[in-house]
Amino acid sequence: MGAEAEGSLNARGEETAPLRFQPGRRLVGKRHELAIASAQVKSCLLLAGLWADGQTVIREPHLSRDHSERMLRAFGASVQTLPDGGISIEGQGGELTPPENLHVPGDPSSAAFFIAAALMVQGQVEVRSVDVNPTRVGFLNVLRRMGAEIELTPEAESAGDPVASMAVRKSSKLKCTEVLAAEIPALLDELPILSVLATQAQGLSTIRGAAELRYKESDRIAQMARGLSAMGAVVRELDDGLEIHGPSRLRGARIDSMSDHRIAMSFAIAGLAADGETVIDGAEWADISFPGFFELLSQLSDRAVSVSGVERGAHARDK
Repeated sequence: MGAEAEGSLNARGEETAPLRFQPGRRLVGKRHELAIASAQVKSCLLLAGLWADGQTVIREPHLSRDHSERMLRAFGASVQTLPDGGISIEGQGGELTPPENLHVPGDPSSAAFFIAAALMVQGQVEVRSVDVNPTRVGFLNVLRRMGAEIELTPEAESAGDPVASMAVRKSSKLKCTEVLAAEIPALLDELPILSVLATQAQGLSTIRGAAELRYKESDRIAQMARGLSAMGAVVRELDDGLEIHGPSRLRGARIDSMSDHRIAMSFAIAGLAADGETVIDGAEWADISFPGFFELLSQLSDRAVSVSGVERGAHARDK
């Protein structure tokens, strides 16, 4: 697109951060074929395209989150969905007309932990004002396939995104499922907590096509396999996912979060349904995406959840 950018070479000759960008000529719209569906990369290219001369087109193998496209349209950008599934944006010098006030709805990836908590302990919970963008509700679709009863009550949309309250009114026994590669972009962040739920489902649940999980804040495939096995679950680690046999009677264990917020929160939910005490080292990393998670979980749960110690280890105890 014409930007003057370069990274730094490491000992293996690979280009890494820090990255350097220099003012240069104007950006030029280009066509981009992404090898991996990535909402982050797509959003960066759309924002660059907003300032570029001509048209920028992005095509990905599977549809990733489309918050940016919806927001840009709501703000007046010329964003189109193409017949081949790609997204185009016309350069317009960055001119947008956002609303004076904008309500940002709740994150469905955060809401997922409380939906899962209700299903794990046969409870009820309602989470209000959650973004239910179709590219973000893959978790709910899989849970319904597993037999969960989840009710959505629509609320006013925000910046082109639909919003609703989510409620688990009645918990049911879960059945196993198979999560395929095409579903992964819509529930990538929820896969750790989904794997926890799979330990309580009847039969063999399989997650495939999720190799990207190995390159998150931690290797989430390895961490979930290691931690769930320590808690008594029957888990097999795959190159690109997990196989989980259920239902398993979980037992308390000591879990290393590996400085990963979703690992810490997932095992806190697992600990609610486990016999004995579960200790999570590095529980404070939950604050990365959900400040106050453990305090809120303590308020909602009839099982004691305390945060204490130098490492702020999170403890989930049986009744």
